Amino acid sequence: MLVHWGISTMTTSSMYLKVINRTFRNILGQKSKQNFGKYHIVKPGKVTAQMTVPDHIPKPSYYLSGEPTDLVPCEEIKNDVQISKMRDSCRLAAHILNEVEGFIQVGKTTDDIDKLVFRCCIENNAYPSPLNYKQFPKSVCTSVNNVACHGIPDDRPLQDGDIVNVDVTVFYNGYHGDCSRTFMVGNVDAEGSNLVQATEICLHEGVSACKPGEFFRTIGAVIEENAHKLGYRVIPAFLGHGIGHYFHGPPDIFHFRNNYPGRMEAGMTFTVEPVLTQGKETIDILDDNWTAVTVDNSRTAQFEHTVLITDNGVEILTKCDS
Repeated sequence: MLVHWGISTMTTSSMYLKVINRTFRNILGQKSKQNFGKYHIVKPGKVTAQMTVPDHIPKPSYYLSGEPTDLVPCEEIKNDVQISKMRDSCRLAAHILNEVEGFIQVGKTTDDIDKLVFRCCIENNAYPSPLNYKQFPKSVCTSVNNVACHGIPDDRPLQDGDIVNVDVTVFYNGYHGDCSRTFMVGNVDAEGSNLVQATEICLHEGVSACKPGEFFRTIGAVIEENAHKLGYRVIPAFLGHGIGHYFHGPPDIFHFRNNYPGRMEAGMTFTVEPVLTQGKETIDILDDNWTAVTVDNSRTAQFEHTVLITDNGVEILTKCDS
């Protein structure tokens, strides 16, 4: 996601984040004293230098400037060739995310994760989509505990009990594939484990609502209903998005009740990527202009898939098969 970038979910997302931040800054007052469990509140660490992509790797339009030039004006209906390329890019993204799962452990840093993702991309002749997208400095987003989204990998070692979302997007054969999961590091308390499980359930239910002819807004209604039933809130700032040869495009996929217009059609590809929180839905953006943290330091979790609307329903393109 760099939701948009989402970025699951960065184009319009940065705007949404800043608007919400301004709106609620004077309302929030003192941070919540509610007990959200036992975990470390994360502060940003040291960020290492941006890595250089080899010349032979095909690169997206924003590689140098940071600004995409391949925007699309409306929802795209993909043909069989485009769908095949989407399957390939999404399969690679899911494979890399599986590699991350086997790599994560106490003591590893999120910068270590970034290096792994970068290496996996290059070895597979792919470009790590987040790198320099809107000037994002790394190859992957890593969001730990109270970091809700768009965390920048740094030198902080993962601690026993952390939960960390890793958001992998690759640009492969001209198309982006986008997925994320929240991993539990070591011994996570019941509150954290329940949050992670609930978020994965909400993603599953949201994806299951997808089919040709269904309203886009149904996804958000289903996700929010399930989140509330499970005792959590959806952070509204982060959206899913259309995806293809472009990183982010129409439609916008809201993960809460909304009135977004339009219906799904066979051939559409987009992400579904809810972020759930234990506490307040509101977030703040740190001085790096990317890292979104909860205002009450509550933990969040996120899961994301890229999906394809088919003639009969929905296909998860980033299903993480072992």
